[in-house]
Amino acid sequence: MVEVYSVTVDCTVTSRFAHTVMTSQALNKANTSKEIFFEVQLPKTAFISNFSMEIEGQLYVGQVKGKEKAKKEYEKAVSSGQTAGLVKVSGRKMEKFSVSVNIAGKSSVTFILTYEELLKRNLGQYEILTRVKPNQPVQEFQIVTNIYEPQGIAFVEATATFLTNDLLSLVEKTVTDTKAHVSFSPTLEQQRQCPGCEGTIIDGDFIIKYDVKREKSLGQVQIVNGHFVHFFAPPDLPRVPKNVVFVIDRSGSMNGRKIEQTREAMLAILKDLHEEDHFAVILFGSTVEPWRGTLSKATAENVNEALAFVRKLQISGSTNFNDALLDSVKMLISDRKEQRIPERSIDMIIALTDGMPNSGPGRILENMRPPMSGNISLFCLGFGNDVDYSFLDSLSKQNKGSARKIYEGSDATLQLQGFYEEVSSPLLLDVDLRYPDNGVEALTKNHYSQLFNGSEIVVTGRVTDNNLDNFLVEVFARGPEEDFSVQGKATVVNFDVIYPEQDYIFGAFSERLWAYLTIQQLLENSDIGTQQEKDNAAAKALEMAIRYSFVTPLTSMVVTKPETEDGHDGVLIADKLTEDQRQKAEKNIGSSAHRASSSGQSRVSVDGDPHFMIELPDRNDALCFNINDKPGTIFNLVRDPESGFVANGQIIGKKKVSPDGKINTYFGRFGIIHQKLGVRLEVSTQDISVFHHGKKIQLLWSDSASIKETDFHLRLTKNSSLSVTLRHSVKFMIIRHTKVWKRRHDQQDFLGFYTIDSHHLSASVHGLLGQFYHGVGFEMTDMHSDELQENVHATMYVKGQTLNVTRHWQKDFSMDLKNGESIPCWFVDNDGTGLIDGKASDYIVSGLSKTTF
Repeated sequence: MVEVYSVTVDCTVTSRFAHTVMTSQALNKANTSKEIFFEVQLPKTAFISNFSMEIEGQLYVGQVKGKEKAKKEYEKAVSSGQTAGLVKVSGRKMEKFSVSVNIAGKSSVTFILTYEELLKRNLGQYEILTRVKPNQPVQEFQIVTNIYEPQGIAFVEATATFLTNDLLSLVEKTVTDTKAHVSFSPTLEQQRQCPGCEGTIIDGDFIIKYDVKREKSLGQVQIVNGHFVHFFAPPDLPRVPKNVVFVIDRSGSMNGRKIEQTREAMLAILKDLHEEDHFAVILFGSTVEPWRGTLSKATAENVNEALAFVRKLQISGSTNFNDALLDSVKMLISDRKEQRIPERSIDMIIALTDGMPNSGPGRILENMRPPMSGNISLFCLGFGNDVDYSFLDSLSKQNKGSARKIYEGSDATLQLQGFYEEVSSPLLLDVDLRYPDNGVEALTKNHYSQLFNGSEIVVTGRVTDNNLDNFLVEVFARGPEEDFSVQGKATVVNFDVIYPEQDYIFGAFSERLWAYLTIQQLLENSDIGTQQEKDNAAAKALEMAIRYSFVTPLTSMVVTKPETEDGHDGVLIADKLTEDQRQKAEKNIGSSAHRASSSGQSRVSVDGDPHFMIELPDRNDALCFNINDKPGTIFNLVRDPESGFVANGQIIGKKKVSPDGKINTYFGRFGIIHQKLGVRLEVSTQDISVFHHGKKIQLLWSDSASIKETDFHLRLTKNSSLSVTLRHSVKFMIIRHTKVWKRRHDQQDFLGFYTIDSHHLSASVHGLLGQFYHGVGFEMTDMHSDELQENVHATMYVKGQTLNVTRHWQKDFSMDLKNGESIPCWFVDNDGTGLIDGKASDYIVSGLSKTTF
């Protein structure tokens, strides 16, 4: 058995800069080697700065390298089959870092992951989010956070999604004027779901929120070890009136829940407008429909009329985003020219869309380039996974705004309202922060178009003048009634004096904070400007990321695993996911928010020899079973009588029979039929045949192809995977594997079938896989380990049956075609008896194209 005996999270926040170390220690108690997994989650805004593994006194440390250089090492390792990517998407805010190593019997391993980030103030507070999922009670479990804020701490709150009343008292919190200490360390027994249970209740988010004291209009300017940082968020400022045009997509793709949630959000937002604000609403589909030709003051009468207009919001046509944006710009420019809006006010466009615009993104970017777009801040909201988020991001950045992704889910209305709340109260415009010309260098961004209530501006740089008594700081901006100006001197912060009892070395934090913020802003600039400006920003960001060992979109961390049994070192790559990569991953598996609201929809697959797996996102769990039968047997996997969709699979046997006479079996052929669409596919390990309305297309796995018809879309990736989307029906992927046993000079070709999206199929869908498409209800109890402490067993209540199940690991190859992702699941023995309806033999059919049962 593998015992994880220690999981610790140690976070130190120094002047908003968070340094987090996650450590896990595990012991292989067995006499034979076992695979040990390390899986943690980190905020997507953080940069990984270190990863190491210590195995029997040998230390394996990751190295940050340029992405191209790391890619070459990775590709070299791919040829020997010894690679794995370490970072994957995990919901809206997080990324999952996972790695596994084989550890000899009676040996231990220590994993250490370090990441860093500058905490961003949002709606008046900073948030430290730690996601923990140890999967089992551990001897030592501990979360410790120390916050050092010389500016003074206003409040600290700590909570967790998994905290019960019994555990609430275990959260220890000590707050002094400039320091806060929060810890959570339950005992082994306190972690258990119930007395004697092997399951743990520690599964979710541990969240700390805090803010600092704000007494000065200048904010706080700290100088520490040759670097300064200026935090600017003055208290008690009056708000600046805003002139906002809401540009709302009502194209066909917004149909259903999206348009309903948008309508709900807009009704709440309009009611929240301040009376001194001016507003307009523009709807767009194939055509553009403004509520009125000019902006209106947010009086009760005008707001009520706008509410009536929004309540009638209906779907109409395609996505004429270009004309809608241009009309909103013209309206704002005209109203300002005609002095229909206050002189001291901010002009804003908040645009929401969910798809690709009719006009190409390039045309819109050109049309909306300042000064043609005026002195306007543009905020773009991308709804769902079909939107071109990178386009919206570039469009917003070039127009003094920002983009935000709105996830499909039951809380989409709250997401829209939450974004509006962040930008609803501007306090200052054209904020210019100035420092001694001859006293600083390598300055981060020091001019901001606006400061919103609850946010904070951070500027940092290197100090070059040793005469710190003359370090004068000035801030100029425009307020609602008069210009804002303030000046003062920086404070040299001596952490050794403020925190004399601490062993923590504070010296490096100011330089790493400067490096983090500089790299972050360079990466933003690498998307805008001329090509030379983009290239220069990217080159500088790459150089700094390597120097400070940050994993960014331009760098990767390369980790070499211990030598495996076949004599190869495994190369692991940790990348920083871009928003485009996150979106692509979410398209494949469905975002966690969407899956959580999908009425129990599951992800169902069959792969290997053969392993059936039902992944249940709502439960954050999975069920699995095997079915063994003689080669040549054909099983019905899916049948939907309403749409006429059928998927059948044929078993093939391994070429070589094992010494004990057992025949390993796999799926080697699939027959896919959609009667209403007139589509039929036959897929084997050698080729693919597509039949559609009397036409036949023959493809080999050695081909790369993309076929797009009205009724279906097929994409073939050479020697790898076949993705098929059947209109208004189902999306699935077939993966071709070649398993090689080098020592036996043997190999086996076989296929895996993964259902990517099945929510269009009817409630009548059935089959070995299909019966689970709309989820399955079950309850677990009596979790315990066997006598050898090698396996976890439990009792499962499902479909009126009581089953004894065992915790297994199965591979899901849908995201990582080469190595797969290890998924923990509850294994049901005896060909899935009790979990599947009837018995396995009930699903045997006479032919691959059989559609009647």
